[in-house]
Amino acid sequence: MTGCDAASARLFDAVLLDRDGTLIEDVPYNGDPDKVRPMPGARAALDRLRAAGLRLGVVTNQSGLARGLFTAADMNAVHARVDALLGPFDTWQVCPHGEEADCRCRKPAPGLVEAAARALGTDPSRCAVIGDIGRDVVAAAAAGAAGILVPTAVTRPEEIDAAPAVAVDLADAVDQVLRRQALVRAELTPQPGHEVHGRPRTVLVARSDSAGDVLVTGPAIRAVAAGADRVVLLCGPRGRAAAGLLPGVDELIEWPLPWIDPSPAPVAAEPMRELIARLATVGADQALIFTSFHQSPLPLALLLRMAGVPQVAAISDDYPGSLLDLRHRVPAGIPEVERALSLAAAAGFGLSVGDQPTLRLNADALPAHPPVALPAGYVVVHPGASVPARACPPQRCADIVSALVRAGHRVVVTGGPDERELTAEVAAAGGVDVGGRTSLADLASVLARADCVVVGNTGPAHLAAAVGTPVVSLFAPTVPFGRWAPYRVPLVRAGDAGAACRDTRASVCPVAGHPCLADVDPAEVVAAVRLLAARAARPAEGQR
Repeated sequence: MTGCDAASARLFDAVLLDRDGTLIEDVPYNGDPDKVRPMPGARAALDRLRAAGLRLGVVTNQSGLARGLFTAADMNAVHARVDALLGPFDTWQVCPHGEEADCRCRKPAPGLVEAAARALGTDPSRCAVIGDIGRDVVAAAAAGAAGILVPTAVTRPEEIDAAPAVAVDLADAVDQVLRRQALVRAELTPQPGHEVHGRPRTVLVARSDSAGDVLVTGPAIRAVAAGADRVVLLCGPRGRAAAGLLPGVDELIEWPLPWIDPSPAPVAAEPMRELIARLATVGADQALIFTSFHQSPLPLALLLRMAGVPQVAAISDDYPGSLLDLRHRVPAGIPEVERALSLAAAAGFGLSVGDQPTLRLNADALPAHPPVALPAGYVVVHPGASVPARACPPQRCADIVSALVRAGHRVVVTGGPDERELTAEVAAAGGVDVGGRTSLADLASVLARADCVVVGNTGPAHLAAAVGTPVVSLFAPTVPFGRWAPYRVPLVRAGDAGAACRDTRASVCPVAGHPCLADVDPAEVVAAVRLLAARAARPAEGQR
């Protein structure tokens, strides 16, 4: 595993768990340690996490303190009993406030998760949070952590629909954490049949898709770059601008692939012969083909074979014959960033020492200042999307802008050159319109200076994640949220996660009126912006 260490190969440092209904049976307002009953299999599941080197914390709302239903001493006695039954926890974080309190620590606010991460000497993005109701996973996302929902009888169906990951019980949730951890850990030697003697001089990586797809492949490309002398990226026209922003890429080849592009030209022999010839000039020792879960790598693998590339790796459920030297498999539901990282890891490539599996841009490729005048302290609303089914209707975006302005926010409306009419319509509600006036690099600079970005499931959502700006995700459920949510950035999801379009992968909304996003409440977006924009507020109270 060239150039990487155990810490950089690890997704998670800690697992944070809700108390009632997750670790122990939910006894309302319990202040009696004799009533503590562990959830089935809890001790064994927690011991597996401890054995894997993960630190454990508890994040729990206890409004019974504010209501006077038990004392702090009663609560601490309950927690001592939990420690005795389930093993000691490295930190307990408690919100003692009632629902009416405007505190930052009561879940679904992220304060408890942030405080637990601080107490454990890590960052929320390196924590997994396991809980039994929606507010647990909402708090996790708002802190930038990975949430896993373990439903019980009290979990509402809409909470299950909206969760990024769902487990059948605590043991299954632990399985998911450890599986994700293992998938991205590069071994000292790659899988049998994919050995390369010495450090590979040139590796060709392919991600021929849109800007967002290229961006989420960035950590995997950095991993390859940490173990190779030269990285050549094959991308398509829609991803070219994003590819130019990625660290670790030494050369770009732009070429449309008709089996990937959504509006492809007919397959013709001459362009394919030209592509084979171009690929042959790279002189690659290896090639890694990165794809989304619904795409096939095999057509490109055939062309790479014909170009003489000696080692080809890809994720493929379909039988590849001799097209692949490394045929990698990934469980369903893995975030796309980790899916790509797992292929790099299987081929023996890991992130370099100190690098983390987050989206990142090449700072040298970004302008020092935005190309347009911007107000101080602003929220970005990006109404467009590369796929129509994922775009919030213009009138609802205008309503969101109006609500944000009334709440005292300065709003900047962004969009591409072909979205000028759209951004003008949306910005008329009180925003500053910069539609069509920014390149992708310019847009990254605009997003990096924003307090928050309100955007659908499209490239700028991942661009915001790459510059570390929190996202209110107007996420149409046509594709799985757990795979495509902005990665490792503070996040609040909005929209109907259980709409009839769920998991259809439709490019045009199949439901009249586009209800999954048309019915988003602007007040909900304002509340989400307030929650995320206050992420640097005072520490959560109640640290034990």
